[in-house]
Amino acid sequence: MSGVLRSLSAARIFVDDLERARRFYGGVLELRETATTPGWAVFDIDGKNLVVEKVPPDDPEHGLVGRFLAVSFDVDDIDAAYRDLTAKGVSFVEPPEKQAWGGTLAFLRDPDGNTLTLVGYGPEMTE
Repeated sequence: MSGVLRSLSAARIFVDDLERARRFYGGVLELRETATTPGWAVFDIDGKNLVVEKVPPDDPEHGLVGRFLAVSFDVDDIDAAYRDLTAKGVSFVEPPEKQAWGGTLAFLRDPDGNTLTLVGYGPEMTE
C-alpha cells in the first residue's frame, strides 16, 4: 500500500535579493541552476528542485525571509564541507557538532539570513 505523497518535489527559500542568492546557491554551494525568471530561480539538488524566490519588502510573506529552514541537506564529508564553505566566506552558526543519534549537524546562513542545516553521517550510520 502506498501513501498519497510520492516524493518531495521542491523546497522553497525566500530572499530579498535574487541575484545575490543566485550567486550563493549556484556559485558558492555549486548547485546547478535549471530555470530563472525575474522573481525566482530553480536549482537542482539530487533530482529535486530548490526554488529561491524573491519576496518584495511590502509583501505579507516577507517575514519568511531570514529564518531557520525546516529542511536539511546531506553532505558526504561535513568537516570538509564546513572548511570549504568557511573558506568561501560562508557564515556558520557554530562548527559541526556530533549529535546523540550519531549524525553531525552544521548550520550555515545564506546572504539573506536563512539558516540551512547540513547533515553528515558517520560510516556506522550509512551501512
